[in-house]
Amino acid sequence: MRVKLVVGNWKMNGALATNAALLDRLVSGAGAVERGKQLAVCVPYPYLAQARERLAGTPVAWGAQDVSERSAGAFTGDVSAGMIAEFGCRYVIVGHSERRQVHGETDAVVAAKAQAVLGAGLTPIACVGETLAEREAGLTETVAGRQLDEVIESLGAGITRIVVAYEPVWAIGTGRTATPEQAQDVHAFLRTRLARAGGGQVPLLYGGSVKAANAAALFAMQDVDGGLVGGASLDADEFLAIGHA
Repeated sequence: MRVKLVVGNWKMNGALATNAALLDRLVSGAGAVERGKQLAVCVPYPYLAQARERLAGTPVAWGAQDVSERSAGAFTGDVSAGMIAEFGCRYVIVGHSERRQVHGETDAVVAAKAQAVLGAGLTPIACVGETLAEREAGLTETVAGRQLDEVIESLGAGITRIVVAYEPVWAIGTGRTATPEQAQDVHAFLRTRLARAGGGQVPLLYGGSVKAANAAALFAMQDVDGGLVGGASLDADEFLAIGHA
């Protein structure tokens, strides 16, 4: 049975005082989320210790937003999967479109990061998705398939231990959201691709301006197992409402 999962991605946001209030509100409300559904937040590196302190022993898991593909060495500013694991994280996002676009991460780098995360005993959330120009050119499946195939090839049998997030780049932070039917079409394509590699039960999340107002319709789709939530995850009540959906 596939896991139902909603993950908050705080991106480069947060402060110790506001984080504390947000995390405490999540903990107080998470118990009301139905069994079989999971909540998690992926926070900036400096706040991993605070997330562990506030969330340990609660229904809310935590994780990081990126990782180095390297294990150690003279790589100033990088953070290894082993370091992240020491903070009790469960998840690490890899290949977010902002990393691909702003930092020039290739499919091969993303796959290597996913491999590093698995090697540390954590769960990578591997992101795939197309730009608006690629969608309008009819290249959605070509792009998302290529990105996913690199991860599948790199991980082999480990593909069963990941989460995949489909995030149409044109819908991230823009207020535009793929229709439930558009999301389902891509998720069904990705599900078939994963099933061929033995990963048919891998959770597939939708990411792209997910809000409480549209979450129920998105999550009602057969192959949408939850969401990777950006801005809405900074509002505890909004994020909890998405979790209930």
